[in-house]
Amino acid sequence: MKRNHALLLAAAISGLCLFAKTTVDYDHAANFAKYHTYSWISVAVQEPLWKDRVTNAVDGQLNAKGWHKVVSGGDAAISAMGATHTQQTLETWYSGGFGGGWYHRGWWGGPGMVVTEVEHTPIGTLHIDIFDTQTKKVIWHASISDTLTQKPDKDEKKLEKNVADVFKKFPPAGM
Repeated sequence: MKRNHALLLAAAISGLCLFAKTTVDYDHAANFAKYHTYSWISVAVQEPLWKDRVTNAVDGQLNAKGWHKVVSGGDAAISAMGATHTQQTLETWYSGGFGGGWYHRGWWGGPGMVVTEVEHTPIGTLHIDIFDTQTKKVIWHASISDTLTQKPDKDEKKLEKNVADVFKKFPPAGM
């Protein structure tokens, strides 16, 4: 019974890691109808190949919303910063006997064992900020945190999907 609970808990934790954690916030006083062009300030990511991937993903979303990229002097300015870190996950497995537990004497009379494994999961986080170029204030911010697979093609598809998700309701309603 306890083993089933441990397996269920482990599956639930693993399942949560499969979904991106995204947040979007914006300046509720900003008039997004006045922004039509944008320029990039910077894209700071740890992996050099990802600079173009992040830029292209954001450009694609903004172009779909009717915004046009200019080399400099846009109505808005975009900045993106990405980083990775490792998250520790503990998984505990019970074995031997009915009921498990630390050296529990189970159904067969033998001692049960508890084994805990530590897994290190790489997590990538991307922050995208849009600034009003006149006031230099942030008018929109998105944060995306997702588990990385260590397979660049798969991670690139996740990036594109996650960037599309945060731009679904862009510009904010009523603006």
